[in-house]
Amino acid sequence: MKASDAVAKFLIAHQVQTCFELVGGMITHLLDSFAESGQFNIVSMHHEQSAAFAAEGVARHTRGKTIAVAMGTSGPGATNLLTGIGSCWFDSVPCLFITGQVNTRELKGDRAIRQQGFQELDIVAVAQSLTKYALRVDEAGDLLPQLHKALSLALSGRQGPVLLDIPNDVQRAEIPDELVEQWLSTPLAISAGSEITSAQLQQLSSLCQAAQRPLICVGGGARWADSMDEWLLAANALGIPYVATLMGHERVVARQNYFNMIGSYGNREANWAVQNCDLLIVIGARLDVRQTGSDVDDFARQARVVQIDIDPAQLENRVQADLSICAAAESVFKAFLLQADTFQNLDQNWLLDLTEQRERAETNEYADWKISPSELFKKLNVSLATQPVDYVCDVGNHQMWAAQSLRLAPSQAVHYSGGMGAMGFALPAALGIAVQSRSKVVVITGDGSMQINIQELDTLNRLGLDLTIIVMNNSVLGMVKNFQDMYFDGRDQSTKKGYSSPSFTDIAIAYGIEAHRAETADDMTRVVDMIADHKGALLIELMMEGATECRPRLAFGSKLDEQFPKLND
Repeated sequence: MKASDAVAKFLIAHQVQTCFELVGGMITHLLDSFAESGQFNIVSMHHEQSAAFAAEGVARHTRGKTIAVAMGTSGPGATNLLTGIGSCWFDSVPCLFITGQVNTRELKGDRAIRQQGFQELDIVAVAQSLTKYALRVDEAGDLLPQLHKALSLALSGRQGPVLLDIPNDVQRAEIPDELVEQWLSTPLAISAGSEITSAQLQQLSSLCQAAQRPLICVGGGARWADSMDEWLLAANALGIPYVATLMGHERVVARQNYFNMIGSYGNREANWAVQNCDLLIVIGARLDVRQTGSDVDDFARQARVVQIDIDPAQLENRVQADLSICAAAESVFKAFLLQADTFQNLDQNWLLDLTEQRERAETNEYADWKISPSELFKKLNVSLATQPVDYVCDVGNHQMWAAQSLRLAPSQAVHYSGGMGAMGFALPAALGIAVQSRSKVVVITGDGSMQINIQELDTLNRLGLDLTIIVMNNSVLGMVKNFQDMYFDGRDQSTKKGYSSPSFTDIAIAYGIEAHRAETADDMTRVVDMIADHKGALLIELMMEGATECRPRLAFGSKLDEQFPKLND
């Protein structure tokens, strides 16, 4: 059997049946085999970076249960995948990346030359620091065993991306049929990760029994656990408050005792909760500087801290916990059941204090703007509350505005580019999500981010997906402009001076997509009200010139509960 046909059969056998790509000479055999199988959904993109983000979107929608392929040809096709590979690596998203390579006889090998074959590039060496596994397969007989290993690793433990680089002559070589059949019937070797021990459970229980003001913090490492929502529902019913990091917030349903997002751009009540609890249980968060603020010693200043993470290297890193547990979040949710006597010394005023803090913070901090970000997301929360929706955010102030104000209903999710923080992520990732889900997807982006992968508007139009794009156009790169205002006396090189943006409404129409522009609060209400009942592609451009602040936010060096502007301001 031709090797590329065997690859197609193997992937189909393991439910990997969606491929995002930009065609190139060194992947034509694989693409032809995928297409001829009749069982692959092949989505042609206009840039390999977009293909990578789209494949990431498939895994994000399925909570890491389904893998897609992102494929690029040798040389520039391979390097264009790297930002998307890094995005999967930092946010623990499983994905299979396949790159084409020149024929093995054209490889430079150990020769001290830069390149032998046209577009030859050692993508494995470049990508190794951003993947769980990366290998060039030089023998056809190794192809299926290496695919099996790569997929197993991608889905095991702390999930992540894998890459196989396949030379053109290997793709068109022959593999014995009996070897193909052997690997088609071999299940993947997937490991769920470490489990919490009985001794650790006892230690955790003791800390909970002594706590009067407990707080649970859910991170990105917990967001896809099957039992997370059920566990948090129990916490909510028992009056145990909980918060989330940016990545944890992606899947937390807004209930009475959820006090929203912590961190530098976090909600005031969430940061106050962290700083005033006496026990902080952190599940699946690495506690980086954007979560804790720069003053690590003051983080959770009154609390005993429990940190639970699947990755042992993340424990005892920036924050020295009182109890560190290396375990998968799902094992904790299954083993540590929350019951009426779990927090037997719970201070009944604790929840009242937090509720009061939240009510004080629920103010329109942008009342001086023509279009208020918080009011926008409040309207979305209400108008889309009964629909399954995936929100997808780009990177910039609009991402933080969304994170502060979006409140998820059951069957809803929001997706952020977290560790990589990649502008241009949202539209292609949303395409991948929409291809997988067929439910409504809403992109939240800014003028800067939108321009990075704007070419995929054509892909959106071609696919006819139910996808709405909200462009919050302030005609400036606002988040970096904030830093310039703080540290460079407002000198705005390349954020305003030397920067420009087009009419996204006109561009969308040129791509065949319905588009509307809003310049006032009333306009915003009118166009946002269209989203719930609209089917198909839609772009909404909100004109917000001069809107460059995220309120509240934390200045570097300030303590976590000292965000500005002060609430009474």
